[in-house]
Amino acid sequence: MSKIKMTTPLVEMDGDEMTRVLWKLIKDELLNPFVELNTEYYDLGLVHRNETNDQVTVDSAEATKRLGVAVKCATITPNAARVKEYDLKEMYKSPNGTIRAMLDGTVFRAPIIVKGIEPYVKNWKKPITIARHAYGDVYRASEMKVAGPGKAELVFTDEQGNEQRELIHNFKSAGILQGMHNIEDSIESFARSCFNYALDTKQDLWFATKDTISKKYDHTFKDIFQDIYDKEYADKFKAAGIEYFYTLIDDAVARVIRSEGGYIWACKNYDGDVMSDMVATAFGSLSMMTSVLASPHGYYEYEAAHGTVQRHYYKHLKGEETSTNPIATIFAWSGALRKRGELDNLADLCDFADKLEKACIKTVEDGKMTKDLALITTNPNPTTLNTQDFISAVRETLEGLLA
Repeated sequence: MSKIKMTTPLVEMDGDEMTRVLWKLIKDELLNPFVELNTEYYDLGLVHRNETNDQVTVDSAEATKRLGVAVKCATITPNAARVKEYDLKEMYKSPNGTIRAMLDGTVFRAPIIVKGIEPYVKNWKKPITIARHAYGDVYRASEMKVAGPGKAELVFTDEQGNEQRELIHNFKSAGILQGMHNIEDSIESFARSCFNYALDTKQDLWFATKDTISKKYDHTFKDIFQDIYDKEYADKFKAAGIEYFYTLIDDAVARVIRSEGGYIWACKNYDGDVMSDMVATAFGSLSMMTSVLASPHGYYEYEAAHGTVQRHYYKHLKGEETSTNPIATIFAWSGALRKRGELDNLADLCDFADKLEKACIKTVEDGKMTKDLALITTNPNPTTLNTQDFISAVRETLEGLLA
Protein backbone atom coordinates (compact mmCIF):
# COMPACT_ATOMS: atom_id res chain seq x y z
CA MET A 1 0.00 0.00 0.00
CA SER A 2 1.13 3.54 -0.66
CA LYS A 3 2.04 5.64 2.34
CA ILE A 4 -0.38 8.21 3.71
CA LYS A 5 0.86 11.72 3.02
CA MET A 6 0.85 14.68 5.39
CA THR A 7 0.76 18.31 4.30
CA THR A 8 1.47 20.52 7.33
CA PRO A 9 4.16 19.26 9.71
CA LEU A 10 3.45 18.56 13.35
CA VAL A 11 5.94 19.33 16.13
CA GLU A 12 7.81 16.26 17.40
CA MET A 13 9.35 16.55 20.86
CA ASP A 14 11.66 13.65 21.70
CA GLY A 15 12.29 12.75 25.34
CA ASP A 16 14.19 10.69 27.87
CA GLU A 17 15.05 7.20 29.10
CA MET A 18 12.77 4.25 28.33
CA THR A 19 10.12 6.36 26.65
CA ARG A 20 12.80 7.62 24.23
CA VAL A 21 13.48 3.98 23.35
CA LEU A 22 9.74 3.39 22.85
CA TRP A 23 9.54 6.54 20.72
CA LYS A 24 11.95 5.14 18.13
CA LEU A 25 10.33 1.69 18.14
CA ILE A 26 6.88 3.19 17.60
CA LYS A 27 8.09 5.32 14.69
CA ASP A 28 10.03 2.46 13.09
CA GLU A 29 7.34 -0.22 13.47
CA LEU A 30 3.97 1.54 13.57
CA LEU A 31 4.30 4.89 11.82
CA ASN A 32 7.02 5.11 9.15
CA PRO A 33 5.88 1.96 7.27
CA PHE A 34 2.42 3.50 6.74
CA VAL A 35 2.75 7.30 6.90
CA GLU A 36 5.15 9.75 5.27
CA LEU A 37 5.77 11.47 8.58
CA ASN A 38 6.15 15.22 8.28
CA THR A 39 7.48 16.55 11.59
CA GLU A 40 9.53 19.45 12.88
CA TYR A 41 11.87 17.67 15.32
CA TYR A 42 13.01 19.01 18.71
CA ASP A 43 15.16 16.96 21.07
CA LEU A 44 13.87 17.59 24.60
CA GLY A 45 16.09 14.91 26.07
CA LEU A 46 17.82 16.19 29.19
CA VAL A 47 21.28 16.09 27.59
CA HIS A 48 20.21 18.40 24.75
CA ARG A 49 18.21 20.66 27.05
CA ASN A 50 21.40 21.11 29.05
CA GLU A 51 23.43 21.83 25.89
CA THR A 52 20.96 24.53 24.85
CA ASN A 53 20.36 25.94 28.35
CA ASP A 54 16.76 24.74 27.92
CA GLN A 55 16.21 27.00 24.90
CA VAL A 56 15.07 23.95 22.92
CA THR A 57 11.99 23.68 25.17
CA VAL A 58 11.05 27.29 24.44
CA ASP A 59 11.68 26.73 20.72
CA SER A 60 9.43 23.66 20.67
CA ALA A 61 6.59 25.59 22.31
CA GLU A 62 6.96 28.44 19.82
CA ALA A 63 6.86 25.89 16.99
CA THR A 64 3.62 24.47 18.43
CA LYS A 65 2.09 27.95 18.35
CA ARG A 66 3.11 28.21 14.69
CA LEU A 67 2.05 24.73 13.54
CA GLY A 68 -0.84 24.08 15.94
CA VAL A 69 -0.19 20.41 16.78
CA ALA A 70 2.60 18.70 18.72
CA VAL A 71 3.39 15.24 20.05
CA LYS A 72 5.69 14.94 23.06
CA CYS A 73 7.68 12.10 24.56
CA ALA A 74 7.99 11.90 28.37
CA THR A 75 10.86 13.98 29.77
CA ILE A 76 12.86 14.20 32.99
CA THR A 77 12.24 17.08 35.38
CA PRO A 78 15.59 17.11 37.19
CA ASN A 79 16.03 17.01 40.94
CA ALA A 80 19.35 17.19 42.81
CA ALA A 81 20.16 13.56 41.98
CA ARG A 82 19.54 14.16 38.27
CA VAL A 83 21.73 17.28 38.29
CA LYS A 84 24.59 15.11 39.50
CA GLU A 85 23.78 12.14 37.24
CA TYR A 86 23.66 14.26 34.07
CA ASP A 87 26.22 16.88 35.15
CA LEU A 88 23.69 19.65 34.52
CA LYS A 89 24.47 23.35 34.51
CA GLU A 90 21.38 23.98 36.64
CA MET A 91 18.21 22.32 37.92
CA TYR A 92 16.02 23.05 34.90
CA LYS A 93 12.28 23.60 35.22
CA SER A 94 9.71 21.05 34.11
CA PRO A 95 9.47 21.09 30.29
CA ASN A 96 5.74 20.41 30.63
CA GLY A 97 5.36 23.42 32.92
CA THR A 98 7.22 25.67 30.48
CA ILE A 99 5.18 24.47 27.50
CA ARG A 100 1.86 24.72 29.36
CA ALA A 101 2.60 28.29 30.40
CA MET A 102 3.64 29.34 26.88
CA LEU A 103 0.63 27.70 25.20
CA ASP A 104 -1.80 28.89 27.90
CA GLY A 105 -3.29 25.42 27.84
CA THR A 106 -5.33 23.01 29.94
CA VAL A 107 -4.33 19.35 30.36
CA PHE A 108 -7.03 16.77 29.59
CA ARG A 109 -6.29 13.23 30.76
CA ALA A 110 -8.49 10.23 30.00
CA PRO A 111 -8.09 6.46 30.50
CA ILE A 112 -7.93 4.05 27.57
CA ILE A 113 -10.74 1.52 28.06
CA VAL A 114 -9.94 -2.12 27.20
CA LYS A 115 -12.08 -5.21 27.84
CA GLY A 116 -10.36 -7.43 30.36
CA ILE A 117 -8.78 -4.52 32.22
CA GLU A 118 -11.62 -3.78 34.61
CA PRO A 119 -11.90 -0.59 36.69
CA TYR A 120 -11.55 -1.01 40.45
CA VAL A 121 -14.73 1.10 40.74
CA LYS A 122 -17.15 -1.47 39.35
CA ASN A 123 -19.83 0.92 38.09
CA TRP A 124 -17.38 2.92 35.91
CA LYS A 125 -18.31 2.04 32.34
CA LYS A 126 -17.07 5.08 30.38
CA PRO A 127 -13.87 7.15 30.52
CA ILE A 128 -13.60 10.01 33.02
CA THR A 129 -11.55 12.84 31.55
CA ILE A 130 -9.69 15.02 34.06
CA ALA A 131 -9.18 18.65 32.95
CA ARG A 132 -6.36 20.12 35.04
CA HIS A 133 -5.72 23.84 35.25
CA ALA A 134 -1.99 23.92 34.62
CA TYR A 135 -1.11 27.26 36.18
CA GLY A 136 -0.50 28.71 39.61
CA ASP A 137 -1.74 27.66 43.05
CA VAL A 138 0.72 25.57 45.07
CA TYR A 139 2.90 24.96 41.99
CA ARG A 140 3.96 28.60 41.90
CA ALA A 141 3.68 29.28 45.61
CA SER A 142 6.17 31.15 47.80
CA GLU A 143 6.91 29.41 51.08
CA MET A 144 8.53 30.37 54.35
CA LYS A 145 9.41 28.79 57.68
CA VAL A 146 9.01 31.00 60.75
CA ALA A 147 11.18 30.29 63.74
CA GLY A 148 9.02 31.74 66.48
CA PRO A 149 6.34 34.25 67.55
CA GLY A 150 5.37 37.02 65.13
CA LYS A 151 2.70 38.38 62.82
CA ALA A 152 2.25 37.16 59.24
CA GLU A 153 0.38 39.37 56.76
CA LEU A 154 -0.66 39.15 53.14
CA VAL A 155 0.36 42.44 51.49
CA PHE A 156 -0.44 43.73 47.99
CA THR A 157 1.09 47.01 46.77
CA ASP A 158 -0.40 48.46 43.59
CA GLU A 159 1.54 50.51 41.03
CA GLN A 160 0.62 53.74 42.81
CA GLY A 161 2.09 52.46 46.07
CA ASN A 162 -1.25 51.81 47.80
CA GLU A 163 -1.26 48.79 50.12
CA GLN A 164 -3.86 46.17 50.97
CA ARG A 165 -3.20 44.00 54.03
CA GLU A 166 -4.81 40.89 55.42
CA LEU A 167 -3.72 39.20 58.63
CA ILE A 168 -2.72 35.60 58.01
CA HIS A 169 -1.86 34.54 61.55
CA ASN A 170 -0.38 35.73 64.83
CA PHE A 171 2.20 33.04 65.47
CA LYS A 172 2.83 32.08 69.12
CA SER A 173 5.51 29.55 68.13
CA ALA A 174 7.36 28.21 65.09
CA GLY A 175 5.33 27.50 61.95
CA ILE A 176 5.15 27.60 58.18
CA LEU A 177 3.67 29.97 55.57
CA GLN A 178 2.63 29.59 51.95
CA GLY A 179 1.48 32.27 49.52
CA MET A 180 -0.41 31.18 46.37
CA HIS A 181 -1.68 33.14 43.41
CA ASN A 182 -3.55 32.80 40.16
CA ILE A 183 -4.39 35.13 37.27
CA GLU A 184 -7.88 35.82 35.97
CA ASP A 185 -6.67 35.63 32.34
CA SER A 186 -5.38 32.11 32.99
CA ILE A 187 -8.60 31.05 34.70
CA GLU A 188 -10.59 32.40 31.74
CA SER A 189 -8.41 30.40 29.32
CA PHE A 190 -8.90 27.32 31.51
CA ALA A 191 -12.67 27.77 31.40
CA ARG A 192 -12.82 28.28 27.63
CA SER A 193 -10.52 25.29 27.03
CA CYS A 194 -12.85 23.12 29.10
CA PHE A 195 -16.03 24.37 27.43
CA ASN A 196 -14.50 23.96 23.95
CA TYR A 197 -13.21 20.46 24.71
CA ALA A 198 -16.63 19.44 26.04
CA LEU A 199 -18.23 20.62 22.79
CA ASP A 200 -15.55 18.89 20.67
CA THR A 201 -16.03 15.57 22.48
CA LYS A 202 -19.81 15.93 23.16
CA GLN A 203 -19.37 15.27 26.88
CA ASP A 204 -20.88 16.88 29.97
CA LEU A 205 -18.53 19.15 31.91
CA TRP A 206 -18.27 19.13 35.71
CA PHE A 207 -16.35 21.75 37.67
CA ALA A 208 -15.64 21.78 41.40
CA THR A 209 -13.82 23.94 43.94
CA LYS A 210 -14.15 24.63 47.67
CA ASP A 211 -15.80 28.04 47.33
CA THR A 212 -17.67 27.75 50.66
CA ILE A 213 -14.31 27.85 52.49
CA SER A 214 -12.22 29.86 50.00
CA LYS A 215 -14.69 32.70 49.51
CA LYS A 216 -12.40 34.84 47.34
CA TYR A 217 -9.80 32.51 45.76
CA ASP A 218 -11.93 29.49 44.84
CA HIS A 219 -15.08 31.56 44.50
CA THR A 220 -13.37 33.58 41.74
CA PHE A 221 -12.82 30.35 39.77
CA LYS A 222 -16.50 29.48 40.19
CA ASP A 223 -17.69 32.95 39.16
CA ILE A 224 -15.45 33.14 36.08
CA PHE A 225 -16.60 29.72 34.85
CA GLN A 226 -20.27 30.60 35.35
CA ASP A 227 -19.96 34.02 33.71
CA ILE A 228 -18.21 32.66 30.60
CA TYR A 229 -20.66 29.76 30.36
CA ASP A 230 -23.71 32.03 30.59
CA LYS A 231 -22.39 34.56 28.05
CA GLU A 232 -20.61 32.33 25.52
CA TYR A 233 -21.51 28.66 25.85
CA ALA A 234 -25.00 28.07 27.31
CA ASP A 235 -26.74 28.02 23.91
CA LYS A 236 -23.97 25.90 22.35
CA PHE A 237 -24.19 23.33 25.16
CA LYS A 238 -27.99 23.19 24.83
CA ALA A 239 -27.72 22.66 21.07
CA ALA A 240 -25.15 19.89 21.61
CA GLY A 241 -27.32 18.20 24.25
CA ILE A 242 -24.65 18.41 26.96
CA GLU A 243 -24.60 19.94 30.44
CA TYR A 244 -22.33 22.17 32.52
CA PHE A 245 -22.51 21.26 36.21
CA TYR A 246 -20.86 22.94 39.22
CA THR A 247 -20.55 21.50 42.72
CA LEU A 248 -18.20 21.47 45.70
CA ILE A 249 -15.06 19.34 45.33
CA ASP A 250 -16.03 16.92 48.12
CA ASP A 251 -19.48 16.42 46.58
CA ALA A 252 -17.85 15.95 43.17
CA VAL A 253 -15.63 13.16 44.52
CA ALA A 254 -18.66 11.34 45.93
CA ARG A 255 -20.59 11.77 42.68
CA VAL A 256 -17.62 10.55 40.61
CA ILE A 257 -17.38 7.32 42.60
CA ARG A 258 -21.12 6.65 42.17
CA SER A 259 -21.20 7.56 38.46
CA GLU A 260 -20.78 5.51 35.30
CA GLY A 261 -18.24 8.00 33.90
CA GLY A 262 -18.45 9.55 30.47
CA TYR A 263 -17.83 13.22 31.33
CA ILE A 264 -15.06 15.81 31.78
CA TRP A 265 -14.17 16.72 35.36
CA ALA A 266 -12.47 20.13 35.49
CA CYS A 267 -10.17 20.59 38.48
CA LYS A 268 -7.90 23.26 39.86
CA ASN A 269 -4.18 22.55 39.56
CA TYR A 270 -3.56 20.42 42.67
CA ASP A 271 -6.91 18.63 42.50
CA GLY A 272 -6.25 17.75 38.86
CA ASP A 273 -2.75 16.49 39.64
CA VAL A 274 -4.03 14.11 42.31
CA MET A 275 -7.33 13.09 40.74
CA SER A 276 -5.82 12.25 37.34
CA ASP A 277 -3.54 9.69 38.98
CA MET A 278 -6.44 8.36 41.06
CA VAL A 279 -8.65 7.96 37.99
CA ALA A 280 -5.84 6.35 35.97
CA THR A 281 -5.03 3.85 38.70
CA ALA A 282 -8.69 3.08 39.38
CA PHE A 283 -9.21 2.35 35.68
CA GLY A 284 -6.27 -0.06 35.76
CA SER A 285 -2.91 1.50 34.87
CA LEU A 286 -1.20 4.88 34.51
CA SER A 287 0.35 3.50 31.33
CA MET A 288 -3.19 3.48 29.87
CA MET A 289 -3.81 7.22 30.33
CA THR A 290 -3.83 9.72 27.47
CA SER A 291 -2.94 13.38 27.93
CA VAL A 292 -3.59 16.34 25.66
CA LEU A 293 -2.78 19.97 26.33
CA ALA A 294 -5.47 22.06 24.62
CA SER A 295 -5.30 25.84 24.38
CA PRO A 296 -8.23 28.16 23.66
CA HIS A 297 -5.93 29.72 21.04
CA GLY A 298 -6.09 26.51 18.97
CA TYR A 299 -2.86 24.75 20.00
CA TYR A 300 -2.75 21.02 20.85
CA GLU A 301 0.06 18.98 22.40
CA TYR A 302 -0.34 15.21 22.89
CA GLU A 303 1.69 13.02 25.25
CA ALA A 304 1.46 10.03 27.58
CA ALA A 305 0.39 10.80 31.15
CA HIS A 306 3.24 8.75 32.65
CA GLY A 307 6.94 9.48 33.13
CA THR A 308 10.14 8.19 31.55
CA VAL A 309 10.01 4.68 33.14
CA GLN A 310 13.45 5.08 34.72
CA ARG A 311 13.64 1.61 36.29
CA HIS A 312 13.01 -0.15 32.97
CA TYR A 313 15.57 2.08 31.26
CA TYR A 314 18.32 1.01 33.64
CA LYS A 315 17.43 -2.62 32.92
CA HIS A 316 17.48 -1.85 29.19
CA LEU A 317 20.99 -0.35 29.51
CA LYS A 318 22.16 -3.59 31.11
CA GLY A 319 20.80 -5.54 28.15
CA GLU A 320 17.98 -7.02 30.21
CA GLU A 321 14.55 -7.64 28.70
CA THR A 322 11.78 -5.20 29.58
CA SER A 323 8.01 -5.39 29.24
CA THR A 324 7.26 -1.67 29.10
CA ASN A 325 3.74 -0.68 28.07
CA PRO A 326 3.89 1.69 25.05
CA ILE A 327 0.14 2.19 24.58
CA ALA A 328 -0.17 5.70 26.05
CA THR A 329 2.78 6.85 23.93
CA ILE A 330 1.24 5.25 20.82
CA PHE A 331 -2.01 7.08 21.61
CA ALA A 332 -0.06 10.35 21.88
CA TRP A 333 1.04 9.85 18.29
CA SER A 334 -2.43 8.76 17.11
CA GLY A 335 -4.02 11.77 18.83
CA ALA A 336 -1.60 14.19 17.19
CA LEU A 337 -1.97 12.57 13.76
CA ARG A 338 -5.77 12.63 14.03
CA LYS A 339 -5.82 16.30 15.02
CA ARG A 340 -3.40 17.14 12.16
CA GLY A 341 -5.69 15.23 9.83
CA GLU A 342 -8.78 17.05 11.11
CA LEU A 343 -7.17 20.46 10.71
CA ASP A 344 -5.82 19.66 7.22
CA ASN A 345 -8.90 17.71 6.02
CA LEU A 346 -6.91 14.49 5.56
CA ALA A 347 -9.50 11.75 6.08
CA ASP A 348 -7.00 8.93 5.45
CA LEU A 349 -4.69 10.24 8.19
CA CYS A 350 -7.60 10.38 10.65
CA ASP A 351 -8.62 6.85 9.63
CA PHE A 352 -5.07 5.59 10.19
CA ALA A 353 -5.03 7.14 13.68
CA ASP A 354 -8.33 5.44 14.50
CA LYS A 355 -7.06 2.06 13.30
CA LEU A 356 -3.76 2.40 15.16
CA GLU A 357 -5.71 2.85 18.40
CA LYS A 358 -8.04 -0.05 17.54
CA ALA A 359 -4.98 -2.22 16.86
CA CYS A 360 -3.61 -1.53 20.35
CA ILE A 361 -6.94 -2.30 22.01
CA LYS A 362 -7.62 -5.41 19.91
CA THR A 363 -4.14 -6.80 20.60
CA VAL A 364 -4.73 -6.57 24.36
CA GLU A 365 -8.29 -7.90 24.11
CA ASP A 366 -6.92 -10.84 22.09
CA GLY A 367 -4.77 -11.69 25.13
CA LYS A 368 -1.39 -10.26 24.06
CA MET A 369 -0.11 -7.63 26.49
CA THR A 370 2.78 -6.26 28.51
CA LYS A 371 3.46 -7.42 32.07
CA ASP A 372 1.70 -4.51 33.83
CA LEU A 373 -1.59 -5.46 32.15
CA ALA A 374 -1.08 -9.21 32.47
CA LEU A 375 -0.92 -8.77 36.24
CA ILE A 376 -4.37 -7.15 36.42
CA THR A 377 -6.32 -8.58 33.47
CA THR A 378 -9.42 -10.72 33.91
CA ASN A 379 -8.36 -12.62 30.76
CA PRO A 380 -7.69 -16.16 32.08
CA ASN A 381 -4.81 -16.92 29.71
CA PRO A 382 -2.88 -13.76 28.82
CA THR A 383 0.33 -13.92 26.82
CA THR A 384 2.93 -11.65 28.41
CA LEU A 385 5.16 -10.02 25.81
CA ASN A 386 8.30 -7.92 26.05
CA THR A 387 8.27 -4.39 24.67
CA GLN A 388 9.49 -5.23 21.17
CA ASP A 389 7.22 -8.26 20.77
CA PHE A 390 4.16 -6.33 21.92
CA ILE A 391 4.80 -3.56 19.39
CA SER A 392 5.30 -6.24 16.73
CA ALA A 393 1.96 -7.79 17.74
CA VAL A 394 0.26 -4.39 17.43
CA ARG A 395 1.80 -3.98 13.97
CA GLU A 396 0.44 -7.35 12.87
CA THR A 397 -3.03 -6.37 14.09
CA LEU A 398 -2.74 -2.96 12.42
CA GLU A 399 -1.78 -4.49 9.08
CA GLY A 400 -4.90 -6.65 9.29
CA LEU A 401 -7.10 -3.61 9.93
CA LEU A 402 -5.49 -1.66 7.09
CA ALA A 403 -5.70 -4.51 4.57
